[in-house]
Order: sequence, then C-alpha cells, then structure tokens
Amino acid sequence: GGRIVFDGEDITGWAPDRIVQRGICYVPQVDNVFREMTVHENFEMGAFLRRGDLSAAYDRVYGLFPDLRAKRKNLAGDLSGGQRQMVAMGRALMLDPKLLLLDEPTAGLSPKYMEQIFQITRDVRDAGVSILLVEQHAKQALAFCDRGYVLATGANRHEGSGQALLADREVAEMFLGG
Repeated sequence: GGRIVFDGEDITGWAPDRIVQRGICYVPQVDNVFREMTVHENFEMGAFLRRGDLSAAYDRVYGLFPDLRAKRKNLAGDLSGGQRQMVAMGRALMLDPKLLLLDEPTAGLSPKYMEQIFQITRDVRDAGVSILLVEQHAKQALAFCDRGYVLATGANRHEGSGQALLADREVAEMFLGG
C-alpha cells in the first residue's frame, strides 16, 4: 500500500471524477481519443467540468496545437498518431489542470511529432502546470524535467534533478545509451 497526497490532501481511493475536479488530468498511452468524434468535440469532452465561456480555453489549446485548428472538424480517428496524441493532451488541458499525468506520450511517434510533444510539454510546464511524465526517451525527458526517477525492474534506482541524472556516469551508461 501507500498513499497519494496532492496539495497536502490525501486523495488515496478517491473516485476519478473527484480527482479530476481537484485538477489532476491523465493522458493514457493508447486509446486516448474518442475516434468517432471530431478534434473539437474531443476538446469539448475535456471541458465537461468547466462552466461559462470556453473561448479562452479553446484559444489556449489551439495555440499550443496550431495544426489542430485546421483539423478541428476532422474525426480524431482519421488523424496520425502524433496528431491523436496532441488531441489527447489538448483534451486534458481544456480543464486547466494543476497536474498533468502523461503516460509515454511519445511512444511510437515519428521524430517530428516526438519533438513537438516534448516542446509542448515544456511549454505547459513553463505555464505553471505540474507534470508527471513516464517516458521511454529518458534523455530527452531528463533534459527539461525538474526532478527525475530512473526505474529498473520496478524499483527506483536513481533520482535527482534532470541535469544531475544526465551527468551521472552510471545512469548514462546503464539507461541512456552511454
């Protein structure tokens, strides 16, 4: 067992809707968009808890993902893998979260989309959103993370600032390809 504490409050065992209301959003690695809905409808689903005018939220999300503005009427299922990942992230960001959980957001993406996802993740972090990122491309993720944990066979083997982990010879040799 263990506990999950967020903003000083134990949220262990909370229902998912209550967790979302507290400002925590999760973007799963796969099956993370409503394929039969448009890009814009996916974003609407992300804003289900928000009240009032959503114009600013749409502007912010389309500002992060400008390529999706032109595709807002396209079905999410017709998009490339990188574009679908952006839709999934955009949907979560429509709630203006305090904490964004990203599960392998670059898995299976082309280098072009991988770099875009990393840049957007940095931009979101720089805008004040805390991010918990699980990522197979550790070198790229550690380059901009404040704190990193290197797991091996389910155990925490190393932790520290992203820069410290990148500079650690053992981490580099064992986990970052030298």
